[in-house]
Amino acid sequence: MSEGFVPLIRPIPGFVAYYWVDAGDGVMVSTTVFEDRAGAEESTRRAADFVREGLASVLPNPPQVTSGEVVASG
Repeated sequence: MSEGFVPLIRPIPGFVAYYWVDAGDGVMVSTTVFEDRAGAEESTRRAADFVREGLASVLPNPPQVTSGEVVASG
């Protein structure tokens, strides 16, 4: 993922961070942080294209997209 997807989103204005977590039992979670909603929306568009073009055939379920504002960090 870091070789394929991250280079697609890193240049988007407002990019802060990307995390890919193996939650076990075949569950993977990714979190992308942007400074603004516009960057996050562009990232979601690029992620949809990335999955459709290269990963859809190997995913058992379609990805779920959730977005929101950071309300706390540490």
